[in-house]
Amino acid sequence: MNPTTTLLLIAGYFGLLFIISYFTGRKADEQTFFTANRNAPWYLVAFGMIGASLSGVTFISVPGAVGEQAFAYLQFVLGNWVGYWLIALLLLPLYYRLRLTSIYGYLEQRFGQRAYKSGAVLFLLSRIIGASLRLYLVALVLQLAVCDHFGVPFWLTVLISILLIYLYTFRGGIKTVVWTDTLQTLCMLLGAGLAVYFIGEQLHWGPGEMIQQVKESKYAQVFFWDWRAGNFFFKQFFAGMFISIVMTGLDQDMMQKNLTCRTLRDAQKNVFWFSGIFVLANVLFLSLGALLYLYGQEMGIVKEIFDSSCKLEILDPSTGEWLCQKTDQLFPFIALKYLGPAAAVVFVLGVIAAAYSSADSALTALTTSFCVDILNFEKRSDQQRKERIRYGVHISFAGLLFGVIMVFHLMDNEAVVWEIFKAAGYTYGPLLGLFAFGMFTRWQVQDKAVPYICLFSPVLSYLIQKVSPMLLGYTFGFEVLLLNAALTILGLWLVRTGTDKPQAAS
Repeated sequence: MNPTTTLLLIAGYFGLLFIISYFTGRKADEQTFFTANRNAPWYLVAFGMIGASLSGVTFISVPGAVGEQAFAYLQFVLGNWVGYWLIALLLLPLYYRLRLTSIYGYLEQRFGQRAYKSGAVLFLLSRIIGASLRLYLVALVLQLAVCDHFGVPFWLTVLISILLIYLYTFRGGIKTVVWTDTLQTLCMLLGAGLAVYFIGEQLHWGPGEMIQQVKESKYAQVFFWDWRAGNFFFKQFFAGMFISIVMTGLDQDMMQKNLTCRTLRDAQKNVFWFSGIFVLANVLFLSLGALLYLYGQEMGIVKEIFDSSCKLEILDPSTGEWLCQKTDQLFPFIALKYLGPAAAVVFVLGVIAAAYSSADSALTALTTSFCVDILNFEKRSDQQRKERIRYGVHISFAGLLFGVIMVFHLMDNEAVVWEIFKAAGYTYGPLLGLFAFGMFTRWQVQDKAVPYICLFSPVLSYLIQKVSPMLLGYTFGFEVLLLNAALTILGLWLVRTGTDKPQAAS
């Protein structure tokens, strides 16, 4: 695909986002930015959440990881589905009853100021890491597709990407995000579906034959039963369930969208519909991954290596050389160099939509949490000063994301999807412990001890994860999240003070 055409395509896409931003940002105030005035249609929220949950990581990294992991990721996704239902039935009623702008306000009512601040800081750290990893992955694709051709350095690619997000979200905030995510989800799912179509067209496979080829391939294995391995079914399923609870239900980014719905019933309908489509969308991306590997083998352009120094060798059609690539580069490489101009257009649109559907809401949620939880916006009355501060916080987080992405660029990461969930195990674990202890016990705790517990639990979890293969012959995977949460609950139990103070959520 011609890089100039790609650049014009990207410009047109962002032009459409800015049009949406203009209409949703008119007459926007603080409540518009933070809650969309609690008036968003539930079906738009549900559809947009698919793109925010899947993101550029699913679009690129999940198909590439099929080569090593087959369909093992689907075990995790099934756990996600159960977790989403638990969110709808347990957490949403709590948030709506308390009419929270930031969900971490629950921790203040239940435990006190320091627990509240600890929860907010954990979210900020978690979301900065997750959003940066997602944007980093997509910046690599944009660099390959466009920026290398024009001699644009990687740091400038990242800077421009983040600046565009800032410009179309800084006025309308979450109201803008609800509408832009709807467009971006549609583009992402169309991108994946059309990529499958183009592969079938080149291999002369109809839909039935594509399904049969995937089912008969070595990539189609879903369930794994070796209890010592990281992809053991129950490890993946329960990790998926709890990861969805923490990365959606205890995450200001995802819950901020749900809290824009008019009523609790609308918010629950949103989650129920979203969860079912989410599973189907992941089946689509895993199937796409299997087809990419089968296509590479049929065409003689992909060699699977999967060692520490080189994951894949892919034939570059322009030079005739075999290039070592990470699995994350399989889909971009084939789409941009082998499937033709139409497929390249679809891929670029899909990956941009996937990236920005999660990045724009992340930047908005970071701003919301910092303003409400750290700067106590809801207790201030000077509206003009609050607006100036919000603009400053918004652009400051944009700058922070840029810095973290550049740090990732200096590191040699594995498939990014796994890196995100590894980080989540350490940063969201204490949040899961705090909310579980608050909702399912009546004990109060020494509020001043909570920040230390939230610090020591991840450190101890990390040490246990490192020594367990040698001492126990057991390798922790995503379930390190549960270990982390359990240690947090233990710490809270040790500093309990009784049950005199009423709970916020009994």
